[in-house]
Amino acid sequence: MSRKDRVEHAMRDELATLIAREVKDPRVSAAGVVGVARVECTPDFSVAKVYVSIFADDAVAAKAIDGLKAAAGFLRGPLARRLSLGRPPELRFVHDRSAEMSLRLTEVVREDAAKAVAAGRDDVPVAPPLRAASPAEETPAAAGAADAADAGPGPDADA
Repeated sequence: MSRKDRVEHAMRDELATLIAREVKDPRVSAAGVVGVARVECTPDFSVAKVYVSIFADDAVAAKAIDGLKAAAGFLRGPLARRLSLGRPPELRFVHDRSAEMSLRLTEVVREDAAKAVAAGRDDVPVAPPLRAASPAEETPAAAGAADAADAGPGPDADA
């Protein structure tokens, strides 16, 4: 992992903490769940684009982004101190809709599967429940790759 990746991950974690604990703007707190999805920095770390997931309607989300933009200057100092950055980056907040779209697509797949089952089709795969996979769980492709790696060199390998 490069230095840039490490700094972006650290910024994401610290900004999530700072937004939850320090930002008192009513536009942000009215949005409910506000999460920092990812941070992308310019190569010189002068600008950080902060992608924020907001689980609310568009009007509330837009107000929350405005509140975060207003708090950006306030967040720069504590962020730089916590991460020992010499010059704090300019923070640009962007509404990240990827989590919302993932949830909506899962809902659509489940609705389609339920309709298919109601119509008498039982060959329709059902979407798995929403949960994070544990590190111990493997996909079939990953398991096959692990088995191949454990088998050792193939018959064509040099001895």
